[in-house]
Amino acid sequence: MKTLAQPADREELVRRLRTVRPDAARRWGRMSAPQMVCHLADAFRMALRHKAVALSTIPLPRAILRWVVLYAPLRWPSGIATSPEIDQTAGGTPPAEFTADVAQVEVLMEAVIAQAKTFDGQRHPVLGRMSTADWLRWGYLHTDHHLRQFGA
Repeated sequence: MKTLAQPADREELVRRLRTVRPDAARRWGRMSAPQMVCHLADAFRMALRHKAVALSTIPLPRAILRWVVLYAPLRWPSGIATSPEIDQTAGGTPPAEFTADVAQVEVLMEAVIAQAKTFDGQRHPVLGRMSTADWLRWGYLHTDHHLRQFGA
């Protein structure tokens, strides 16, 4: 099971991230490649508690949803709405210089990995309270999902 806790899995994501071009065509969704890169950065900022994101209302128990999202052998579907605070068309960080934005994602990913033990029990806005392992799994899956969105 891939996770940011595994160096090979992290290296894979970074390699794929570096292949994304600012003019890459999306396979689904509304974001451009530069917006996607900033969305990844904002999501890592959320995990690091550098960006506040309100708790979402969901129709399922969070524990069940968390297990399905993080551990069921399914790829995340396209078209899932994100929190406005990390939505680049709403309150998310706007793209600046693409290469610098990509580098920022790498820095923030490393910060999440370095500080992951402090995340134990911290709330995700949709999935609720998560363990350190859950956060590192989420970080991998979320990044993978958006890289696949742009064919990376």
